[in-house]
Parts: sequence; structure tokens; C-alpha cells
Amino acid sequence: MQLEIRPDPAEVGRARKWTRSRLAGSGIGADEPVAETLVLLVSELVTNAVVHTGCPAVLRLSLPEPETAEGATLRLEVADACSRAPVPRWADGDATGGRGLALVDGLADRWGWSVEGDGKRIWCELDRCDPSEGAGAEQGGGARCPEPAFGTHGSYGAYGGFEGFEGFEGFAYEAV
Repeated sequence: MQLEIRPDPAEVGRARKWTRSRLAGSGIGADEPVAETLVLLVSELVTNAVVHTGCPAVLRLSLPEPETAEGATLRLEVADACSRAPVPRWADGDATGGRGLALVDGLADRWGWSVEGDGKRIWCELDRCDPSEGAGAEQGGGARCPEPAFGTHGSYGAYGGFEGFEGFEGFAYEAV
């Protein structure tokens, strides 16, 4: 499923609303942490496309069917017609922007980007654990549902930046 995005900041709110409606149809509750995280990631990536490219974009979601939602992977992609690569920025403590890719790296289980036609596609994935098992609970086959790790994914040091992930040193973000 996909949504075409105009290069207008008002489109970010429309993308969040569209995402929430698609989540409801996939059997994922709006109050589940994975739903809230996905909506935040949509907001960040659509904002980046609208603000930094000035080009139309396409938001794509790959969500599980309701009967297979438990333990599934949710995928989000934003494709735009701008060929410039995404560039992480340094954000001072008082800056109101510049943390989007650090948030994506901290919240998504996986993310990346690739060339698509004359533009690019930025994607990220979230793994959904069975909500009835609870965070940290044992699941079938000995697999564990990981504890929430806001601010720790990607070896993010609380004060020192991304360890072993060059190019992101000194990034900071706030949990909101």
C-alpha cells in the first residue's frame, strides 16, 4: 500500500493519519509500542523528504495481515525523486531539527537507503513481538522478545554517540 506525498509540510500529518488507519486494518492496536514507533518513523522520514528535497514522494507500508500480525516485520519506505543521498546532521542541544536519522537509527530494527530510478528510497523495518507475551518474555523456540531499547539501538552511547558506526559520532536525540 502506498500514499503519494506532495512537497508540502502539511503532508506529514496526512501521512501519520493514513499510517494509523492502515495499522488499524492490520490488527495492530494504535496503543501498541510498535504502532507508535512506526508512526514516529513515518513522521521523520516524510518530514525529511518534504523539507530536504522539495520533490513529491511516495510513502509505502508493508504490514502483516491481521491473522499473521504477531511476530511479523513492518516495513516503511519513502521514495523521492531527489538523487541526493541522506546525510546525517549534527544537532546542537537547542536545535529544533537535525535528529531525524538518529531517531530512525535508534528506533528501527534495520534501516538503509538505495537509489531508485532518478531518486532514492529510504526504508526501515520494525519487528513486532507477540504483545501477549510481554517484553522480555520467552517465545516459542527459545526466541526472546527484546526489551525496549530506546536510545540504545546501534550501540548508541548515552553521551558518546554511535560506537562503531562512523559518521554518527556526537549525535543526540530526545525521547518525546
